[in-house]
Amino acid sequence: MSFSDSSSDPLPGDAIAIVGMAGRYPQARNLAEFWENLVAGRDCITHLSDDDLRDCGYDPAVVRELPGYVGARGLLERPEWFDRAFFNMAPKETEATDPQHRVFLEVAWEALEDAGCDPERYAGLIGVFTGISNNTYQPFFIRQRRDLMDAAGVVNVTVGNEKDFIATRLAYKLNLRGPAMSIQTACSSSLVAVCIACQNLQHHQCDVALAGGVSLTFPQQRGYFHEEGGMTSADGVCRPFAASASGTVFSHGAGVVALKRVADALADGDQIYAVIRGHALNNDGSQKVSYAAPSVNGQSEVIALAQAVAGVSPETISYIEAHGTATAMGDPIEIAGLAQVFREATAAKQFCAVGSVKGNIGHCDAAAGLSGLIKTALSLHHKRMPATLNCEPLNPALGLEESPFFINTTLRDWPAGATPRRAGLSSFGVGGTTAHLVLEEAPAPAP
Repeated sequence: MSFSDSSSDPLPGDAIAIVGMAGRYPQARNLAEFWENLVAGRDCITHLSDDDLRDCGYDPAVVRELPGYVGARGLLERPEWFDRAFFNMAPKETEATDPQHRVFLEVAWEALEDAGCDPERYAGLIGVFTGISNNTYQPFFIRQRRDLMDAAGVVNVTVGNEKDFIATRLAYKLNLRGPAMSIQTACSSSLVAVCIACQNLQHHQCDVALAGGVSLTFPQQRGYFHEEGGMTSADGVCRPFAASASGTVFSHGAGVVALKRVADALADGDQIYAVIRGHALNNDGSQKVSYAAPSVNGQSEVIALAQAVAGVSPETISYIEAHGTATAMGDPIEIAGLAQVFREATAAKQFCAVGSVKGNIGHCDAAAGLSGLIKTALSLHHKRMPATLNCEPLNPALGLEESPFFINTTLRDWPAGATPRRAGLSSFGVGGTTAHLVLEEAPAPAP
């Protein structure tokens, strides 16, 4: 079964529709503000003040003199605010629950709302697939509060803080009866969760899937330490693809998408932000310089597989939302991996734009892939490509002049072509588990 999209390669019958989205990102309480920041070209990283450090219990005079200290991070606004009554949680249970779990509960519900899907009335199965960053709330807060641990109880503290329970708690609170799985592959967790959600929809294990990720660590305003040649930026600015790139800035964020099989979404009259035509997962094994290093071959293999599953040729893809961590090693390897795949099909130069949301909001760790997915889905929905920030002058090691790619440095309209607008999206985890999606603009709705 396939669906016409007015091109020579119609949508495959197992394509997946994004029918709802929700998220919270640095300087964006919702996706309307997130898109506004992207269109305006805002760098949303917070450079911490002395008062920020004091609020976390640090002495600014001491911290700022520590070698390599950088006072920057992408922050969420008021992550401690939570509608506990809506989720039927007692005060002590709530206080003993990692705010990552709390934020995820609210954002997942918002994605269901955006999809027009009420779990109390929906007849099908709803699944949950999500990634989450390491818990810092329990060691930094709960363990200092023996009274809270005694009042909440061991079970509530455990369920509220372990990674294992984030998906199943949402399933319990909202009576969701599809698969509920916590997915942990480091930085690629949330996009891997999307791939696994798509598989479960395609295998009819569920009829709606919530897929996402959350990263929120404490204290929020603590900054980090830069090491030469390491992952983090020397000055608190994330510069994807730039000659001066020195690393990423880790940030906080949460995002969830609601997914359906395209046939069901069209039959139900749902809004569709974008379509996932193809998706693929792999691990790059040991053919790289270190465990944490990226691999050209590993990345090119997962990209080629996703394109093959999608049934599209690389020359029909006009945008890539890259992992784009702004490291001297990672950015050239990522472009080389993409070029290896595209060059199998075309010799055309600089026809495909490349961007990275990390220039706007930094690296959201386990939630990073979702921020890229939401950006790309909104770009397809609005038919506009936001600029990638802080990337000029470009890194000459990228070799862009002879490649199929150019870095998108300005807000531009996304022109129509011979095929529907299409994009690729990558997310790579430390340890080598990689995910790539091929997205396409939504089919025109029926009258």
